[in-house]
Amino acid sequence: MKKNKVDHFILRGTLIFTLFSLTILLLRKKSSIKDWVLAYLWNGLTNGMIDTFVASYKFVQYPVRFFPNVFPINVLFDYIVYPTVTILINQMTEKDQPKTILFKILAFTAPMTVLEYLMEKKTNLIKWSKRWKWYHTFVTMTFKSITTRVLVGFVRKVSDKRNE
Repeated sequence: MKKNKVDHFILRGTLIFTLFSLTILLLRKKSSIKDWVLAYLWNGLTNGMIDTFVASYKFVQYPVRFFPNVFPINVLFDYIVYPTVTILINQMTEKDQPKTILFKILAFTAPMTVLEYLMEKKTNLIKWSKRWKWYHTFVTMTFKSITTRVLVGFVRKVSDKRNE
């Protein structure tokens, strides 16, 4: 029971920290807010779809989570934390070349994978099946981050051309 209290404390603390961070990220670069909203919504939508698939096949389970009777997925991570990180990634790579973008994305997804690995080992927030390994998380998050960054870059380019 004590572990559950710690898990719920982690969830609530993460929620508060992420909402505070999201507010700062959205307010600090007003000129590109449409890009950040696009990144957030696209990331959240695709996270929900992918995680629903992964959870339905029990590759990954979330024993302690918000709204356990409604969602089989980690709503906090899929719809709030990772989309917020995606905004930060897109802001930090806004003017970068592809190679630099890749390195910066890896600088985010590698520590996030390590954190998920540690949470899987030390908490009840996430449990991996024998068929799911840390590298599945790493590859999935890296690919999703690259895809989101490419989408935002493409939309920005089309928008800039129209405004010329």
